[in-house]
Amino acid sequence: MIRSFRRAGALGAAAIAAVTFASAAPASAAASSNGLEFTLYAKEVPVQGADESGPAPEVGDSFAFADDLYKAKGGDQVGRDGVICTVVRTGAPGDLVCVGTFALTGGPGGQLTGQTLVSFDPSDEAPAAFDIAVTGGTGDFKDARGWIRSTPDGDYSRLDFHLSR
Repeated sequence: MIRSFRRAGALGAAAIAAVTFASAAPASAAASSNGLEFTLYAKEVPVQGADESGPAPEVGDSFAFADDLYKAKGGDQVGRDGVICTVVRTGAPGDLVCVGTFALTGGPGGQLTGQTLVSFDPSDEAPAAFDIAVTGGTGDFKDARGWIRSTPDGDYSRLDFHLSR
């Protein structure tokens, strides 16, 4: 069950992280009068010695993780994130509150934050898609608003951004 909690949290974090790249969107990004839409891919950074076979998480338990962000699966890395999730409900469904801070490693500078409540069934190995709210930023991202749709995509999470300023 811990694997399910970590995977759901990782997906939430990955989705939040991608917002950082609004100004450095891939060539396939579509600009509109209301904002910018583009897609990135996130992959969790493995943690050496991580034990996901321990006891089931309880309300109040927290975990942290990091993702690398890419323009395409297996493509060039364009950034990173750091996320912490806290269990707020156990059972089916279970809920995690995840908050992340993300850094752009090339192009525009600054940090971006996002938050989501991720609900999932602990017995489901493939969590459902969910949305993440953009909650603020600094530097080039100080006025960013919008949301991100995170969808499981193999070893990655597909992150579809819908941003405005």
